Amino acid sequence: MSKRKRSAQAAAEDSHDPQHNAFLPQKRHYRQRAHANPFSDHALSYPSSPRACNWDALYPAFAGSSKTPEFADVGCGFGGLLIALAPLFPDTLILGLEIRVQVSQYVHDRIAALRATSTPSAATAQASPGPYQNISIVRANSMKFMPNYFRKHSLSALFFLFPDPHFKSRKHKARIISPTLLAEYAYVLRPGGIVYTITDVHDLHEWMKAHLNAFPLFEPISEETLRAEGKGAILDAVYTSTEEGKKVERSQGEKWLACFKRVEIMRE
Repeated sequence: MSKRKRSAQAAAEDSHDPQHNAFLPQKRHYRQRAHANPFSDHALSYPSSPRACNWDALYPAFAGSSKTPEFADVGCGFGGLLIALAPLFPDTLILGLEIRVQVSQYVHDRIAALRATSTPSAATAQASPGPYQNISIVRANSMKFMPNYFRKHSLSALFFLFPDPHFKSRKHKARIISPTLLAEYAYVLRPGGIVYTITDVHDLHEWMKAHLNAFPLFEPISEETLRAEGKGAILDAVYTSTEEGKKVERSQGEKWLACFKRVEIMRE
C-alpha cells in the first residue's frame, strides 16, 4: 500500500473513531510498521521490579491510593480496548503494553487528551477520579519484561487481542502464547483471573488454545459462562473495540475467541 493510500485510510479511521474530535491525536501522524520483532534490541527503560514501578505517575488521579493495575492489555495497539474498558471499570487500573514507539506514543497522547477534554458526570464526579484516569500505557517488550511490572497474582484479566500471527514456522517462537510465557502469565494472574484471546487467523487460534489447554494452571471457560458471570461487557469490547477487530468486521472476516481461567492446583 502506498504512503498516500495509507494516509487516506488512517484519516478515514480517525473520522470514524467514536472518540474523534479536533483535540485528539490523529493516527495518521503516528504510523509505523504493523509489527515489531520482540527479539531485536529496543531502546527500552523498564523497572527493576514491580516495587520500582511509579504507578502514581501513570495514574496521577489515583496517587497515594496504593492501587496497581488489575487488567493488562498485551500489545494494546492503538488503545481501543483501553478506551472501551475505562468507563466500565472506573475504579480499576488498566495498563496497555505496546512495543512500537509511534503507536505507544499515540496511545499516551490519546489518553492525555481524553483526560483533558472529558468531564465526569454529576453521578460519578464524587465516586471516581474522572473519565479515563484509570487507563495508561507503557512502552514495553512483554515477552521479556512482564514480571518487571506485575507482582504475583496481581492481575485479574490479561488480554491478547489479534496478536502478530508470525505465520512462518521458524518465527513461531515469537508468538505471544508459548509454554515459557504461559508460566509468567500464570504467575502474574490471580486464581480465577481470565486470559482473553481473539484472532482472525484460525491457525493461531488453534495454537493458542492448544498451548493454554496443555498448561496445568489454565482451564478453558466458555463465552456463555463468562457472560453469565457478568463479563459480557468485557467480551463485547474484546470483539469490537480494537482497530484490528474493526478491520475484520469491515472485510466481513471471522473472529475466533478463546478464554481461559487461571486455576489453583491443590497440593495433597
